[in-house]
Amino acid sequence: MLKKAGKDIPTKSGTKTNPKSQKEVPGQMLDKASKEIPTTSGTKSQIMMRLEKMVEESDIMHGAIRSVDMDERVFGIAHSELIAKEDMQQLFEHEELGIAVIHTYIWYMYDTLMRGTELCNRFNFIAASRINTTFITKNPTSVMNELVDRFMVAGDNTTPSLYFLPFNSSNGGHWVLVAMDLSRLMVYYLDSLPGDWSKYPSMKMTVDAAILKFRSKKNYRNRKDITWVRV
Repeated sequence: MLKKAGKDIPTKSGTKTNPKSQKEVPGQMLDKASKEIPTTSGTKSQIMMRLEKMVEESDIMHGAIRSVDMDERVFGIAHSELIAKEDMQQLFEHEELGIAVIHTYIWYMYDTLMRGTELCNRFNFIAASRINTTFITKNPTSVMNELVDRFMVAGDNTTPSLYFLPFNSSNGGHWVLVAMDLSRLMVYYLDSLPGDWSKYPSMKMTVDAAILKFRSKKNYRNRKDITWVRV
């Protein structure tokens, strides 16, 4: 799965892994596995079982930590994520997803579907590790400025495009998704649980303030108030 993951780093046991002996899952193995995975005739649980078996039988060692390098085009700032084979169990066991899993999925989606295409002008991502309830509570102004900086990196925001922010409530690890359209002053809120953005007033206030500050720095006219829509 991590075809372009970066270098190996010391494992939990303190030893170093050999890049030649611990490669990412080979493309041939993925191709073979994808043909064996049931499609519409199977159930989701069967698919998950096949994927789990594929990972278990791969040459990714237990306890090894892989550093996945993500360039600035993914989140607006270059950084690395540490991902381990055990992290994949969060998916298979339906556990709370960690930031490393969320970020690695976004990176993989960007790298395989978006990079070098016009989709890069339509969809942008914001790192969940930099904007969450904990940081907003401690320093809302700093978080707002982080958002503004991310908006500025993308350049032209006069054409319709969406900024996706996976937001962690810090309440049992629940995730929501906030999608911002800066040109239309629209914010779309996606939550698998009942309720809307009023559950997270500090998050809404920070997002609204960041959008208005960005538009002010760009000398854009605010033709209307920011509209939030639950999707």
